[in-house]
Amino acid sequence: MLNIYSYNDLAGLSREELFLWIAVDQTLEQLGGEDVVAAIAVLSGQPFLPTRGKFAGATKGTSVASVVSRRLIKQRLPFVLPTLTGATLSTLRITFTRSLGAFVGRLVPGVGWGVLAYDVLQIMRKSISLYNARVRQEDRLW
Repeated sequence: MLNIYSYNDLAGLSREELFLWIAVDQTLEQLGGEDVVAAIAVLSGQPFLPTRGKFAGATKGTSVASVVSRRLIKQRLPFVLPTLTGATLSTLRITFTRSLGAFVGRLVPGVGWGVLAYDVLQIMRKSISLYNARVRQEDRLW
């Protein structure tokens, strides 16, 4: 037997439709100003800007975050710091730098991705919790 649910002003929803509308509401509730900043951080870390030349195998181009942070932070360190570089997950690799500006520039998109990943986890956690509280036992997730 098919269980029918209602949510806010919506009636006659299947369990899949109910979960979708709960997830949409939780997404709208979760996303805010910090998510805009996180998205900007991710985009500013993409290597859109052309460069004069790089060694073979290096990621082509550079990012706005890298250019700005290198100009603002000119500190050279006596030790190396690990950073992640690459335009995509398939080209992602660890590189090392002594430039604090380069380190910060490469860290910016990672922080943005971290904030966005946290939001996705919170949206899913809250959506599943609200969904399970509204449906019959046989329609619950986990």
